[in-house]
Amino acid sequence: MDQFRIRGGAPLRGEMEASGSKNATLPMLAASLLAEGPCRLRGVPRLQDIYTILDLLEGFGVRHEWRGGRELLLDPSGARTGTAPYNLVRTMRASVMVLGPLVTRFGRARVSLPGGCAIGARPIDQHIKGLEAMGAGIRLETGYIEARAERLRGARISFDLITVTGTKNLMMAAALAEGVTVLENAAREPEVVSLAALLNQMGARVKGAGTPIIEVEGVRSLRGFEVEVPPDRIETGTLMIAGAITRGDVTVRRCVPAHVDALTLRLREAGLDVTEGEDWVRVRSEGAIRPVNVRTAPYPGFPTDLQAQFMALMTLAEGACAVTETIFENRFMHAAELGRMGARIGLDGRTAHVEGVPALQGAVVMATDLRASASLVLAGLAARGETVVRRVYHLDRGYESLETRLRSIGADIQRVAE
Repeated sequence: MDQFRIRGGAPLRGEMEASGSKNATLPMLAASLLAEGPCRLRGVPRLQDIYTILDLLEGFGVRHEWRGGRELLLDPSGARTGTAPYNLVRTMRASVMVLGPLVTRFGRARVSLPGGCAIGARPIDQHIKGLEAMGAGIRLETGYIEARAERLRGARISFDLITVTGTKNLMMAAALAEGVTVLENAAREPEVVSLAALLNQMGARVKGAGTPIIEVEGVRSLRGFEVEVPPDRIETGTLMIAGAITRGDVTVRRCVPAHVDALTLRLREAGLDVTEGEDWVRVRSEGAIRPVNVRTAPYPGFPTDLQAQFMALMTLAEGACAVTETIFENRFMHAAELGRMGARIGLDGRTAHVEGVPALQGAVVMATDLRASASLVLAGLAARGETVVRRVYHLDRGYESLETRLRSIGADIQRVAE
């Protein structure tokens, strides 16, 4: 396992480009199972989760080839149904998004149940409910979902709760179904919108993406696609907070400022100077950091995937605030590790009460999940002395070469073997 050694205290100054969005790329890759022609993606991030789903697609006959550093060619001409095995699905819950494409294209699929994860249970009952409404026969056996349907039929599906992967999965399933499918209480995330645009480029008929009601009129076949992966809004937000927590001046380019509006609002409330243009956002930190209460919510609310990073910033605020997590029931594991660095955080159910301290102290800390890893790196960049962040393989699932890129704007951070 690798770990990061960070000597903190230096303000970060400079410019960085946001990488391609992992959460947008994964469903796009799954959508290749629907295609009857070659597919090309540009700006693909080189992340462990990307390699995992490519391994999964190889098992279904979809071949891939990297062209240069960020361009990926997919050949689905040999695509077939099969089994998504536990050893792959357990490492990345998004693997379940092959379920909808496989059933609608080939009439059957066998996909491992993802199980729980470090930040809490994320059941897929909404995926199953939707496929059953569309006429699929579902059987749960020995830890696998087995789904069959001669051809899925359009249906009206109302999600009991907002589910991003469920919305994406059923959008893809509906694209080749017979008739019209209406998804109510659908997720509104930018990654849902980018998937809808991709499906429409393939010949699908998707309307309403980005609103709570999405309508999909099924077609008989879908062609290949060529797409530029949109920038990663969570990485954008993480880099913005890096500038804020180190009292620096950081500009993130090749981003979509509107996608991080919820964070920008809170940073301004905290006293940060945030300016933005068409495809860039700049964060400058000069004065005191003011405490700001946040409550996570589905998009366009404050993202759960930025909660840990924002909490790290609030540990240095002049005063107390509350951070409330509404999406996942176990997403405060970073709080104890921040406490090892001198943070004052008290937990009360799904609310963390944060009392700011004058400074954090370097310590040995352990990452527990992807975004917790990022929060500990941010804290280490701001802390006095040396911080060692262990188990950074979590970080590698969602941030490409983060330490190298942070060094380019002044961070003293090294990756070393444990």
